[in-house]
Amino acid sequence: MPTSSRPAIDLLKAQARPVRSRLVLGTGYAVLSAVLLVVQYRLLADAIAAVVMDGRTLAAVWPDLWPVPVIAIFRAGLFLAADNAARAASALVKHRIRTDLAAHLAALGPVRLGGERTGGLAALLVDGIEGLDSYYAQYLPAAAQATLVPLAILAAVLPADWLTGLILVLTAPFIPVFMVLIGKGAEVRNQRQWAKLARMSARFLEALQALTTLKLFNASRREIEIVGRLSEGYRQATMAVLRVAFLSGAALEFFATAGVALVAVAVGFRLLWGDIGFATGLFVLLAVPEFYLPLRNLGAQYHARMEAVAVAGRLADLLERPAPVASAVPAVADGSRDRAPAIAFHDVRLDYGEGRLGLDGADFELAAGEITALVGPSGAGKSSVVNLLLGFAPVTGGAVLVDGAPLAGMDMDAWRRHVAWVPQRPHLFRGTIADNIRLGDAGADDEAVMDAARRIGADAMIRGLPGGYDHPIGERGGGLSGGQARLVALARAALRPTGLLILDEPTASLDTATEQAISEALTRLARGRTVLIIAHRLASVRAADTIVVLDRGRVAERGTREALVRAGGLYAALAENGGAGLA
Repeated sequence: MPTSSRPAIDLLKAQARPVRSRLVLGTGYAVLSAVLLVVQYRLLADAIAAVVMDGRTLAAVWPDLWPVPVIAIFRAGLFLAADNAARAASALVKHRIRTDLAAHLAALGPVRLGGERTGGLAALLVDGIEGLDSYYAQYLPAAAQATLVPLAILAAVLPADWLTGLILVLTAPFIPVFMVLIGKGAEVRNQRQWAKLARMSARFLEALQALTTLKLFNASRREIEIVGRLSEGYRQATMAVLRVAFLSGAALEFFATAGVALVAVAVGFRLLWGDIGFATGLFVLLAVPEFYLPLRNLGAQYHARMEAVAVAGRLADLLERPAPVASAVPAVADGSRDRAPAIAFHDVRLDYGEGRLGLDGADFELAAGEITALVGPSGAGKSSVVNLLLGFAPVTGGAVLVDGAPLAGMDMDAWRRHVAWVPQRPHLFRGTIADNIRLGDAGADDEAVMDAARRIGADAMIRGLPGGYDHPIGERGGGLSGGQARLVALARAALRPTGLLILDEPTASLDTATEQAISEALTRLARGRTVLIIAHRLASVRAADTIVVLDRGRVAERGTREALVRAGGLYAALAENGGAGLA
């Protein structure tokens, strides 16, 4: 649904302020070019009048004409300089908006952006922001020139012929008035067009990411039809915008042409009656089209404003979402990254809103230097615990303490440098195996990368690949099996010198032999670290010192594996069913 354009307009104005000097400089070049054009037309009109009316030869008037080509060349340079200044300003704005938006999205994190579609955000970050180029490089300069250039030409025409000046003053306002009236209808259409583009981009990205699933379920043709319908909707929305743009252009051309024609008729009759000189009349006829040209250019660029408002509205919506405020409190008391912290959850409540309650008064501890396993049925709150520890979601009740200090008061960027995390579905980037492992520590050399792989038993697997550590992989680990991707992610965590290690089902997607090797590697990795294992299979908790069983956001049980089995509670029931119900 279309929204108010005020936040979008405020954002566009705010982004223009830092580059105002460049925009003003470009406008100054354009105004100077207009002044020189008036001088050029004055020289031409006087020279032609001397030849036609006074019978002078070209050689006789040449001394008055030689500045004309010099002025034309100089004006071309001014035009180029004005265009470069506007485009440089636009490039700076786009760079700053992309940087700010990317930083803000990173600050919001995956939980706060959980309702957003990745394809829509990608389209906004790339195509949407690129669409602002016409606004800053063309519309804003055209708006400034539409105000100043006609005034400069009017200042030259009015003393020469007051009647022509009066016609210009009376007819010029019709162009911006009709431009705004027609543009009001285009604003809604532009918002709809952008919404359809974002929806189509998101659906297409999802289709590409789920291509294997679509093929397996013979749903690829159906998905193609859906993308086709979205594309047709976007085409229709684009044509609706273009129709309004063409209608606007036709109306503006009509008023500009009518104004020029009115001046031409008035000048023609007055020349016939002898009320105006030939040189003055010719000068007026040459200058009047230049008076309307900036107004016509503004009308032609007005659709760029509408497109920018539609994109800026979406940008404003994202940028206005509150992100966590960085704190100056250090992440741990002594600042050491590899020191194992003691973490305590005291009556922690996490409310996602809209009826989604992640944790409801959870109480448990992660003892320093020990392995704690978190188990429970699907929806018990295990992912919520991870979201809190990684700073992706704020505590809505109770407190999470790190060595006695509230986690909520710490600088999350600094805190995350103390955490190594291996999710259930680790993300590998396009690049080499070594590049993906080095993500754990950007300053690590090749020997450190290989040592990390050896510690978790991945060295032999990696060396068996073509290219070894330089083996290229595709997006999301394309070219590797699920188990191989998990080993690379574990090597990444092993490389990261941190005191807290969070593992979401570390042995998932691995064969029996590799699972055994990983279990042994985890024992080595856990030395000197506080380890939290999110267990989706009960086999993953064997190495745990303590098991915490969650149910509906609360701690149902805690203790050692043997003690929980003897207690005959929820854990014993899960164990009896072979772990069925864990997720």
